[in-house]
Amino acid sequence: MKLEVRFKYLHPDTDADLALPRYMTSGASGMDICAALETSLTLAPGKIALIPTGFAIAIPNGFEAQIRPRSGLAVKHGIGIINSPGTIDADYRGEVKIALINLGQAPYTVRRGDRIAQMIFQNVCRANLQVELDSDSWQLDDTERNDGGFGHTGV
Repeated sequence: MKLEVRFKYLHPDTDADLALPRYMTSGASGMDICAALETSLTLAPGKIALIPTGFAIAIPNGFEAQIRPRSGLAVKHGIGIINSPGTIDADYRGEVKIALINLGQAPYTVRRGDRIAQMIFQNVCRANLQVELDSDSWQLDDTERNDGGFGHTGV
């Protein structure tokens, strides 16, 4: 399935040198996104930075873009996305920014044009909640799990 997403450089005079978000292989699910920093930024261990991308997108209704970490940055350097996966809603038209966090042991420098995240497009299903204020007259269906929470099936 192909999805048409409109893309706009926010500063074409200064950011046209940056690669468009793109799939790096024919089987890739995510499009790599580049940093649109004016100067390099060093992210100390434990620190968070909001990295500009220099672009905005128009996602069709019924879809979202998820922003996810790149596995190589995560494994090799401990660089992740603080709200992973980040969500870009269909009605957002501002600059896409990436909230990086350094979970590694050493400072990490992000440079202009570095591939810092990946963007995946997903269908969105919107729910209609059924609210019952009288908890005695309406119950949730029983399941095998019921209210078993974290670790309820063992390690």
